Amino acid sequence: MNRKTFLLLFVITLITTNCKEEMNQQSDDTTNQAASFEQEKAAILEVINNETKAAFSRDYEGWKDKWVHDPSITKTYIDFQNNTMTETIGWEEINDFVKTYIEEHPDPDPLPTLVDDITVRLYGTGAWVSFEQNDAERGFKRETRLMERVDGKWKIAGMHTTIYGFKDDK
Repeated sequence: MNRKTFLLLFVITLITTNCKEEMNQQSDDTTNQAASFEQEKAAILEVINNETKAAFSRDYEGWKDKWVHDPSITKTYIDFQNNTMTETIGWEEINDFVKTYIEEHPDPDPLPTLVDDITVRLYGTGAWVSFEQNDAERGFKRETRLMERVDGKWKIAGMHTTIYGFKDDK
């Protein structure tokens, strides 16, 4: 085998080896990203369910810990069953509303079925989350949460709830 042929085979072998390594790396990266996404989704789901448990059981400190404490956060409720809509803007207003509500209604509400299926879109240190839930007291509702990672923990930075109520069984 002459030098040119040997050199050509050597270069082809190098390129092939590097391509295989890069393909394996891409496959590993995809696997790691999928595992990481599932971990983030599970962590977000845990925060959402723990915030719900805290709110319905009137655990003010537990509820408060799940929220971003910032003037730009929002919380809205649209209740078609009662023809009402509320919008609360900023941590102080949301905190005051919930704290007052818990003080005026200290008895826990029945806990709705906890969420086990959420749609999540991750954006760096933020996430857009949506889900549906059945609440024994309010009926069917759809929720959207804006989540932010604060000091390594997911917290709620925005909440929109649309309550559709109970279906008429006519």
